[in-house]
Amino acid sequence: MTADSTDASGRITLSSIASVAGVSVSTVSKVLNGRSDVSAETKGRVESVMDDLGYQRRPARRRGSVVDLVLNELDSLWSVEIIRGVDDVLDGAGASMVLSAVHGRSSNTREWLDQLAARRSNGAILVVSELTPQQRKRLVAMDIPFVLVDPVGSVDALVPTVGATNWAGAVSACEHLIGLGHQRIAHLAGPRQLLCSRARADGFHAAMERAELAVPDGWVSYGEFNDRSGRAEMTRLLDRTAARGEEPPTAVFAASDLQALGAFEVLRDRGFAIPQDVSLVGFDDLPVARWTHPALTTVRQPLLEMASMAATTLLRMIDGEHVETLRLEMATQLMVRGSTAPPVPRA
Repeated sequence: MTADSTDASGRITLSSIASVAGVSVSTVSKVLNGRSDVSAETKGRVESVMDDLGYQRRPARRRGSVVDLVLNELDSLWSVEIIRGVDDVLDGAGASMVLSAVHGRSSNTREWLDQLAARRSNGAILVVSELTPQQRKRLVAMDIPFVLVDPVGSVDALVPTVGATNWAGAVSACEHLIGLGHQRIAHLAGPRQLLCSRARADGFHAAMERAELAVPDGWVSYGEFNDRSGRAEMTRLLDRTAARGEEPPTAVFAASDLQALGAFEVLRDRGFAIPQDVSLVGFDDLPVARWTHPALTTVRQPLLEMASMAATTLLRMIDGEHVETLRLEMATQLMVRGSTAPPVPRA
């Protein structure tokens, strides 16, 4: 057994098995669950590592478990990716999923908590606007393990969370635009109250400050993560620059792909060619990002992997396992496509 194969309590962890076997934690989980979508070679390697490390499989209590997945909305492409990732893991483990939408309203969250207690769910994955201290206290009192995905703000250190490197992703997007030669860059931000929105906006400002580039007043606009907001934000920005007699931006970084698509529509309607007149970058890498013409340059947020990791972590908690890492941040990746190019001098 290697020195780093165990956590502080001496337990052998799934992450240590994954590291030694050269696979992901979700793959180790699939092997433990007897999933068929793992190659014989990979399964053999993982099981060999388990034997070498002396990993003792615990009697699984997850089969037949009921897990609640709670989201703000169910009708967005972002939510669909989360649902797919959670369902894949739960289905392989023989667990059932109950899907709920709270629409960002605390009254709906209280109603969901009442329903949760009534159906005696085994655990919950929460992708909600806010989890109040009172709501957390009630979940703890009901002895229901839970995991937060993409938490809104500061969270108790003992609450497991899965997120993404939002700040670093925003920096990479802006540095890509700056590297192409853009100096007049605007940012269509997400909801101001969300931690991920603030992190992306902070990353934008950090990249601009590092390059010693000014951000004109009104060129950072907070909205919502949807195409309607993208249209509204882009419209306000263009109207503002026109009213001031200023040149519009040569590049726009949107905090979500859907906002970018809304901006895309407004720019096209106003006669701007993409990327010749305006380069455009999104965030998420939803499947729709590859369907635009030109295809959208964006920051890939590993939504499926985040959801899979949240579900895997929750199932381990349901089984009574110790979770060695409560704060998980999964890496983002810049996906360069056709919507960005060097700026063309304007006549």
